Amino acid sequence: MTKTDERTVLVVDDEPAHRLMVRAVLEDCGWTVADAASGDKALALLAKTQPHVALVDMKMPGMDGLTLMRELHARMPGLPVVLLTAFGSVGSAVDAMKQGAFDYLTKPADNEELKAVLEKSYEYRRLIEENARLRAERPDLGIGIIGSSPGIARVRELIEQAGPSEATVLILGESGTGKELVADGLHRASTRSRKPLIKVNCAALPADLLESELFGYMKGAFTGAVKDKPGRFQLASGGTLFLDEIGDMPSHLQAKLLRALQEKIVEPLGSVKPVETDVRVLAATNRDLRADVASGRFREDLYYRLAVLEIPIPPLRDRLDDLPLLTGFLLRKLGQKNHKEIRAVSPAFLEALTRHTWPGNVRELENVLERALILARADTFGPDLLPPQLAALVSVSACPVPGDLQALTQADQGGTQQTPPHALESAMDDAERETLLRALDSYAGHREKTADALGISRRTLQYKLKKYGLTKR
Repeated sequence: MTKTDERTVLVVDDEPAHRLMVRAVLEDCGWTVADAASGDKALALLAKTQPHVALVDMKMPGMDGLTLMRELHARMPGLPVVLLTAFGSVGSAVDAMKQGAFDYLTKPADNEELKAVLEKSYEYRRLIEENARLRAERPDLGIGIIGSSPGIARVRELIEQAGPSEATVLILGESGTGKELVADGLHRASTRSRKPLIKVNCAALPADLLESELFGYMKGAFTGAVKDKPGRFQLASGGTLFLDEIGDMPSHLQAKLLRALQEKIVEPLGSVKPVETDVRVLAATNRDLRADVASGRFREDLYYRLAVLEIPIPPLRDRLDDLPLLTGFLLRKLGQKNHKEIRAVSPAFLEALTRHTWPGNVRELENVLERALILARADTFGPDLLPPQLAALVSVSACPVPGDLQALTQADQGGTQQTPPHALESAMDDAERETLLRALDSYAGHREKTADALGISRRTLQYKLKKYGLTKR
């Protein structure tokens, strides 16, 4: 192995015999090993060694493994940390990984398992660095999620962090928020991206059909089974299996899924021979799985297996700042689909969008915009194109905003804005300011009544008044 191929692991353990054993095993397969007997000594070594991976004992005198892991991540963001402990349990493993551990091994670790986990850790680190380099060289590369609000920025960050790992991920969010889009992003960011991404909606199939779809069946397993059929686990071999609406999976199938995750095998219907699987599982739900666990509706052990990392997606009503970018993106996409071009959007149209609560989230927004696009007779959107319940939210007259919508609302695939504040956002601000003025005048400047009428909090009202220079009214 050349110097440029050198891989360094930092081993931190207060037991000298265990450190020596680990050193011998890892040096034998090409690793450079730097070891320390405590967290303080490990931190002192950090600047000199610049490790690619850290292997840290969880229980040590003084600074424990979790505390050291946080210190390592603060000083070397992206460093994979594998925790070692003699006190293994599902609860502590899940907790450690949620706090940022790459993986978790129980002492004494099997030598082959130890080497395999460190290889995965090194590959993860290499992919993180490669992704960072590519993003620097090609800022237009993204994961297809539109928006720049803090909630969406956090979703994008979690996808980039979790994508290259092998961890199961539970995607949480209301219907229409884009859970499938997050699954797509995780798969594209993974080492399995060249292999299939197979999707299953657990709520769309009856229980017996879902079982055969997931695990497959053998010829003669039931009436109509005239030949062997591989299940989705087998079809996704080497790739990713996305289980949408996992909260609706029947309890007996939850047990079979748990076994598939734990033992990496499935048993097709009618077969007595298990089939090995090599898939990464992603799951999504709009249900409160913690509440379902508490009520006995969902298996607790399966929940912990699925929720190594949770990615919550904010509803559209909590990220209304993304509406201009989303509207521009969706109008361009829908315009291409329907062979129409929209160049301007009226303030009244945008005001209605911002005042709606969007129970159907981005999916509802897309439907509203496609309806308007189909009904539009000109290249400008006004409130007359909205469904009645949305049109009723505004009373200002439609006033077109000139300008090329496609040029003014362009965003890269990651959803970051590439141009200065554009006409679409300006129109939205104008509409909101006009609404505030009318409401203030209607209630003689009474802030509490104005906030109640607009359906916002006093604090939000104060923020918006300051934003538009209306605090003295």
